[in-house]
Amino acid sequence: MEDPLDALRSLMASHSPVLDALVVPSEDYHQSEYVSVRDKRREFVSGFTGSAGLALITMTEARLWTDGRYFLQATQQLSDRWKLMRIGEDPTVETWIAENLPKDTTVGCDPWCVSIGTVQRWEHAFTIKQQRLVQMSTNLVDEVWANRPPPEVEPVVDHPLEFAGCAVADKLKDLRENLSQEKARGIIITALDEVAWLYNVRGTDVSYSPVVHAYAIVTSNSAFFYVDKKKVSSEVSSYMEENGIEVRDYGAVSSDVVLLASNQLNHTSATKGTQSEVPKDGGSDSTETNFTGNDKSVAKEKTHDLIWADPSSCCYALYSKLNCDQVLLQQSPLALAKAIKNPVELDGLRQAHIRDGAAVVQYLVWLDKQMQEIYGASGYFLETEGTNKRKHSETRKLTEVTASDKLEGFRATKEYFKGLSFPTISSVGPNAAIIHYAPESKKCSELEADSIYLFDSGAQYLDGTTDITRTVHFGKPSAHEKACYTAVLQGHIALDCARFPNGTNGHALDILARIPLWKDGLDYRHGTGHGIGSYLNVHEGPHLISFRPQARNVALQASMTVTDEPGYYEDGNFGIRLENVLIVKEASTKFNFGDKGYLSFEHITWAPYQKKLMDLSRLAPEEIEWVNTYHSRCRDILAPYLDKSEMAWLKKATEPISV
Repeated sequence: MEDPLDALRSLMASHSPVLDALVVPSEDYHQSEYVSVRDKRREFVSGFTGSAGLALITMTEARLWTDGRYFLQATQQLSDRWKLMRIGEDPTVETWIAENLPKDTTVGCDPWCVSIGTVQRWEHAFTIKQQRLVQMSTNLVDEVWANRPPPEVEPVVDHPLEFAGCAVADKLKDLRENLSQEKARGIIITALDEVAWLYNVRGTDVSYSPVVHAYAIVTSNSAFFYVDKKKVSSEVSSYMEENGIEVRDYGAVSSDVVLLASNQLNHTSATKGTQSEVPKDGGSDSTETNFTGNDKSVAKEKTHDLIWADPSSCCYALYSKLNCDQVLLQQSPLALAKAIKNPVELDGLRQAHIRDGAAVVQYLVWLDKQMQEIYGASGYFLETEGTNKRKHSETRKLTEVTASDKLEGFRATKEYFKGLSFPTISSVGPNAAIIHYAPESKKCSELEADSIYLFDSGAQYLDGTTDITRTVHFGKPSAHEKACYTAVLQGHIALDCARFPNGTNGHALDILARIPLWKDGLDYRHGTGHGIGSYLNVHEGPHLISFRPQARNVALQASMTVTDEPGYYEDGNFGIRLENVLIVKEASTKFNFGDKGYLSFEHITWAPYQKKLMDLSRLAPEEIEWVNTYHSRCRDILAPYLDKSEMAWLKKATEPISV
């Protein structure tokens, strides 16, 4: 098969205008982190399978930008025709283009796959050499992708109030109040999880994320849902009608945005969108033009004539149809509203994590027994080297994939289970050092008695989304492995125990999880925590706990969810990560300096930490007390979900550490 690079360069050369460079982002038309198989264009051209990255192709070079989670993975997956660009260490793509490509360079990009904010940032950098960004009328990757998967037509389902906790009418009322406050008469909603959350619907268009490919437009007196109508049953259609939402074809969003701009969009103007549809096979529906010229921000004089668009999630293709002087470029109000869980969602998340914790314990019990029987491992509790019995038992073996499949099987027995929330990271030894390692059945590793095993996994339940990581060893861990595990555990505990004033952002808290590692000169290249959805995306903003600058943008608030997942990864040797999901809650403090009010965390993930991987001499008495208290609660909370043998194992795993 021809390398996509060669085919793309041929199309770039014959394009009008000729393209000196082509940008291929990871995102789909909704700027999603996780995309459907047919939208994995960057993966198709580069061979790199990570969820984050951007490819730049010129006539002589191919470069791929990705972040610290994927540095090791990218070096393994990219061919020698590609050069890896490390985000945070190397220049950004726009800086590299401005510094290394000639004056008047023409850079092509599909405007449906890049956000407003991204285009504006690139445009600013390109002015240095009068370089030009051109929005393509077709996506060149789609033209060379001969066996591109077809779109799946899966049904839209409504998400019952017993799980959603808030009616669509109330969500629309709150949204319209936000519009009024900002002097806006309408908003374009493009993020898939925001559309799903607002209208209380779910779907299966994207693996692991219960969302449907759809847009929404809401004005002061109307609401629209843009979706492939073949996905909408008569029941869902009635549900939408009852909530005052008009269902329109997915492609009609483009022409409806034009109507919105001229204040002609309403429920009576049924548009067919014949000339301005979202392209069925990728690319812009507009004629090819420069991006330049529509990059102004909010109008100086705010009137009730503004159209709200989130610059980080709204694609440039839709923005280009608006009068830039009438656009309110501001984070979607739904991002924060969705992040602050209502009481029903919080209770659902707690219950989902209990069932999920039981599945993880059942998995550990099973895995412990298998490792002893097949590999002669000393097991979860004893600390001796294995006998390598595997050499004499060729008929049975455990691989990273068969083990993770078993974990999914335990989850599948639990109430409200709907599938996994992301591909399970099941990794042994050196593979555990690949932060977002994805084992493949044909080339994954077999488990080993004397290597660290890390599994990061989660599930989608109707009442909540889960995400947990545990690191274990079934043989004799080295003193170095123990020291590293203990430092990660200490950071994990430090964040869990934090108390902080209202207004504190995740950037300020990130250091707490790193200090124990920093003491030994260790660190990790990913953020410490992300929000998590209520039967929605496993990665949810707008808040996060991270060293990255965007973590300063949003303060943590009571009823948000966030993960606590420090780690340490030693390339070629092992990786360690520990992860729980936390709920931000109001804290009771002796004083209240500045009358701000204080916050703390409630952990809702329940599964033991392996005591034999801890160097107890490094743990302070209060850290040991934290582990003992957590383990005691694990026993009590999970007991109703385990049989006698599983409970006996858990009791042993959670026996108090004597100080």
